[in-house]
Amino acid sequence: MRITARQLNRTLLRRQHLLERRSATVLDECRHLVGLQAQDNLPPFLSLAARLDPFDPHEVTRGLEDRSLVRLLTMRGTVHLLGARDVGLRAWTASVHEREIGSSQVLGSVREVDRAAFLAALDDVLAGGPLPQKAIGEALAPRFPAYTAVQLGQLARSAAPLVQLPPRGTWGGSGAVVYDHAARWTGLPLDAPPVEDVVRRYLTAFGPARAADVTAWSGVTRLGPVLTAMHAAGELERHEDERGRALYDVPGGEVADAGEPAPVRLLGTYDNVWLSHADRDRVTEPSARSGWAPLPGGRVPSTLLADGWVVGLWVVTEGRVEVMSTLRPLTRRERDELAEETARVEALLAG
Repeated sequence: MRITARQLNRTLLRRQHLLERRSATVLDECRHLVGLQAQDNLPPFLSLAARLDPFDPHEVTRGLEDRSLVRLLTMRGTVHLLGARDVGLRAWTASVHEREIGSSQVLGSVREVDRAAFLAALDDVLAGGPLPQKAIGEALAPRFPAYTAVQLGQLARSAAPLVQLPPRGTWGGSGAVVYDHAARWTGLPLDAPPVEDVVRRYLTAFGPARAADVTAWSGVTRLGPVLTAMHAAGELERHEDERGRALYDVPGGEVADAGEPAPVRLLGTYDNVWLSHADRDRVTEPSARSGWAPLPGGRVPSTLLADGWVVGLWVVTEGRVEVMSTLRPLTRRERDELAEETARVEALLAG
C-alpha cells in the first residue's frame, strides 16, 4: 500500500489522539503513548490536555504520589513521564545512556570508574532513603576520591535507573530533584521488555514507520533487522511512503483518510509527536524545521499545530498563551480554534 505524506500526518495525529480528544485516564494515555517527554514540569500537562477530555492535572500528581506513574530517563536519554509498569524501558534504552556517558564533558574521567563498584556504592548510599543528586555525589565522593562530587552525582543519574520523586513533576509542585532507585520506589522488576513488544507499541502510537523512526524516538540503534524479521514472521504489515521506502505497521493498523480535518492544538515543549520520526516530517514541512529555535535566554518555545502541521511557536507568559510567531497566516477557522485552545490552556494554568 502506498501511503501519502498527508495520510501519514493524519494517521499519526489520530493515533496520538490529536484529531479528537480521548476520554481516558492519565495512566492509560501515558501507557498508550509509551511515555511523554517531561524534561520540565509543565510540558506533559500541556500535552495531556491536548489529548484528553476531561483532563485533571491533579491526576498526574496522584499517580506520582501513589507510584503508578514515574519520571525516569528513558527514550533519547531524556526524562519521560511513564506508567510505572514501563520502568523496564530504562534497561531497554541502556545503550543510549552509555553513549551519553561516553560523550558528556561534565563526566570526564569518572566514566572510567569501576562501574560495578560504583553501582554497589550508589545502592548503599540510597539505602538510607532518597537523596538529591548533589547529596548523592557528596556521599559518594569519600569512596571515590579521584573524582568530584559533581561528576559522581551526574554519573549516578546516567548510569542507574533513578526515578525523580514527587513533588517534582506534580501540578504546581516545586523543589529540588530527589532520586530513588526505580526498583525500590516502584517495587517492580526492571527487566528490559522484548524489543518486539516495544516496536509494536511504538507503531501503535506513531506508525506506520521505518526503523530509523523508531531510533529517532528511542535513541536505540540497529533496529532495521528487528522490523524486517518481524515482517518476515507475519508480525508486521509492510507499506511504502511516497518515496518508495518501506513502512511497517501493526497488523490491521488503520490508515487515516488524507481529508480528515485536523484542529488546532497547543502542544507541550518537545512533544514526542514532533520528535519521533527520523526526518521530523510527519507534522513539519522540511522547509519549516529551521524556524524552530530556543528564544533568547534559553527559553524553549512550544509548538502550535494547525491543519495537522507545526505552523507556529508559543510560550506561557504570566499564565497566558503568547503566540510568538507563525509560518503562515491562520485561516478564520484556525483563528477560532486557536482561541478555543488558548482558553482551554489558560483555564488549565489558572487552575
